[in-house]
Amino acid sequence: MIEYILKVFFIYIATLFKFIAGPVLGLAAGLSALEMLVVTVGGMMTTVFSITLLGDWFRANWKLGLTKKKKVFSPKTRKIVTVWRKYGVVGVATLTPLLLTPVGGTVIMNAFNVKKEKIFLYMFLSAMFWGLIFSFSIQYILEIPLIGDLLR
Repeated sequence: MIEYILKVFFIYIATLFKFIAGPVLGLAAGLSALEMLVVTVGGMMTTVFSITLLGDWFRANWKLGLTKKKKVFSPKTRKIVTVWRKYGVVGVATLTPLLLTPVGGTVIMNAFNVKKEKIFLYMFLSAMFWGLIFSFSIQYILEIPLIGDLLR
């Protein structure tokens, strides 16, 4: 039992920083699709809640990055602004599990002053959508006779 709890705990810790780690490590650990989904969504949402709720405190109490002037528009920030203008909150939330990390997507939404409730809702819906797709597609792939035997 302790072995199972440790497996789930370390997969949860990995999903705090990278969404796809949940289904991939869950597959390696032998978790079911539902277990992978719960751990993956739980890890991402822990990061979203932590960054969103602590973000105001960090801005108020820490002078992060104010010591030297940065370029306002670097190629990276231009891409972020372009995605934001084109797709908004829904686009950033949708891209977070695929391209961004839970940390990156949440920081972008907080930087554009999105209401906390919207951040929580859209990130949860995105995590559930992609978590279902990743977890159950991995489970389905394992049931294919030749491929499933190779991956086990």
